[in-house]
Amino acid sequence: MDALMLDGNAVAGLLQEVFAVEMTTALATCCRCGAADALGATHVFRGAGVVMRCPRCDNVLVTIVRDGARVWIGLSGVRTLQVGV
Repeated sequence: MDALMLDGNAVAGLLQEVFAVEMTTALATCCRCGAADALGATHVFRGAGVVMRCPRCDNVLVTIVRDGARVWIGLSGVRTLQVGV
């Protein structure tokens, strides 16, 4: 693991603010390699925003940017997102 990289559990609080369910256990299917892993298993990089990458092929799955009042979430690399209700 890179020194600047965390796992998806590092953004659990941020995801909880936006979604009403536990998101680290949600299964995301990667558009590139087809692997289905829990969001908590993704590789997370923080900078001006958050980038969550597939732990299998390093594809960008989710991008998150927030300011004081809004959150932008891009799911461009996620084919499906399975959430328990």
